[in-house]
This record gives sequence, structure tokens and C-alpha cells, in this order.
Amino acid sequence: MGFQMTTQVVTFNSHGDTVHGDLYLPEGPGPHPAVVLAGGWCYVKELRQPQYAEAFAAKGVAALVIDYRRLGASEGTPRQHIDPWDQIEDYRNAITYLEGRDEVDSDRIGAWGISYSGGHVLILGAVDPRVKAVVSNVPVVQGYETMVRAHGSERYRALESMLLEDRRKRFQTGEYGYLPMSQDPSRGLSTWPFDEIRVVFEDLKKEQAPRHEHRSTIASTEMLLEYDVFPFLPRLVATPTMMIIAEGDDITMWDLETEAFNRIPTRDKELVVLPKTSHMTLYSNLTALDLAATAAATWFADHLLDPPSIDKAMRRYQK
Repeated sequence: MGFQMTTQVVTFNSHGDTVHGDLYLPEGPGPHPAVVLAGGWCYVKELRQPQYAEAFAAKGVAALVIDYRRLGASEGTPRQHIDPWDQIEDYRNAITYLEGRDEVDSDRIGAWGISYSGGHVLILGAVDPRVKAVVSNVPVVQGYETMVRAHGSERYRALESMLLEDRRKRFQTGEYGYLPMSQDPSRGLSTWPFDEIRVVFEDLKKEQAPRHEHRSTIASTEMLLEYDVFPFLPRLVATPTMMIIAEGDDITMWDLETEAFNRIPTRDKELVVLPKTSHMTLYSNLTALDLAATAAATWFADHLLDPPSIDKAMRRYQK
């Protein structure tokens, strides 16, 4: 690194549970603009996100990478329970935490997400006026359509039966059942039926993210089927938004992502299509990751380093 930064382990409360995060602070006293980062399905904060946080800090933008409640270093039970609305609430509480830091300019806060959290930040930008810029990487934008297409008709029917059976057991016992995050479909059901995901995440667990658990509650998948960012997109009227998608992505479905981008009304938006890549390339190929990190860092630098102004807004309008 050709720049100086410091990293601090931080904690804050989110609805009674302690959330753990790593705060990357650029050189200098600040106050700095800042971005909150959180991961996708079963992610922990050490999983590839430090590379993005370092890219942001190199541009002079502080970065707070968090583990959601019930995952990684953070508290909360049941473990590995992925409730998207709780995760969005953790983002919002992370923003509130940053507002209280002297090193952070509370008027210049952005949100970054990838895969499942790529959808979260689109919702966050729509509902929280404190979010002044968004970067959404390969987002999940419509859970039901994504799951039906990823599984295919026959496996999806089996998945739906499993969800109902788990719901009935949960009603009777109060206990949560669990499902692999991903695996070879020939070995049984998982939330994401792609063995390439399992291979990449197992490697990342060994290399940098030992807290990663490759499973979630079955109820998490049930909530994924209800997940839909499209009703929120019309509210992104004045929030600068970048979406980064992978050409031919058949995991989070690049055509759905493109449709979502086209529904965002702000004129201050940009679609970055990474050519000859895939969803998982952003984890396994450092060149693709660097391209995504550079694009995101530049976007946040352009939109957060200078305080908002009428002149700046008019220049955007006149483009």
C-alpha cells in the first residue's frame, strides 16, 4: 500500500445484540466521508471485503465492515439465521454508530453491498436519507425469480416442500432446521445449487475467513423467496447509485439486475458490466475484484469527498 491508514476493531448495539466491525480510517484527522460494508449470504467480514475497504481508504474514504447479527464475530441467535430486514437494520445502526465518531463526517456516508447485500443497499439508499451514495455489486434483486431459475422446476418443487416441512417442525418444536449454503445439486438441496460456490467459499474459509459457516437456517431461504428490491427502486430519485454486474451472471441473474438498474430514476447512476466474468469471479479472481473495487472507490470518492452543493447538483442535471 502506498498510503497510510489505521484499522480499529469496533462494536455497537443492534437491537440488543453486539455487532462487531472493522473500521478502516484514512491518514489525517478527518472528519472523513465513510462507507458501511456488509456481505452476502453467510459472509463474514474477513471474506474479501477488506480489499474493498482498503481501496476506499486509499481514496480518503473511511470504511466500516461489519458482521451482521448471528454471523461471524457478532452476537445473536439462532446462529446463521439470515433475515434480510434485520440485516438492513444492522446497516442503519452502523450508520448511526458512524455518526457518533469524530473522525467521520455524518453528512457524507455511503453504503456498499455485494450479492444479497447488493440488494440491501439499494433498499437502504431508498429508505434512509443519510445514505448519500450507493454501490451495489452483483445484487440479488428478486428472490423468488432467482431461486426458481437457479434450481429449475423440479428441484424448486422439492425446495418448496422442504420449506413447508421446516415451518411445521418449527411451529411444533421452536427449533430451526439448517440447509447448506451451496453444494453439488446431486448431493441434495441447498440454497444456492452451484458447486462452484462451495469450492470458492471453502478456499476463502481456509485463506482468510475461518469464521465462515457454509449453512443457514432453512427459514432464511423462505425469507429469500419474499425478497424484492423493485418496489423500492422508484425512491432512488436523488441518491447517486452505481451497480456492478458480471456479464452472463446466472447466479443472481444479470438480466434481472439490468432491469433493476433501468428502474432507478436518478440521473446520477452508472452501470458497470465486467466482461468475460461471472458472479464467483469477483471472489476467486483478484483482477476482477480489483476492477470492481476501483470502480466503487472512484464512485464514492467522486460523490462523498466533496460536500453536497447546489452547483454540483446542477452540473449533474445538465449532463
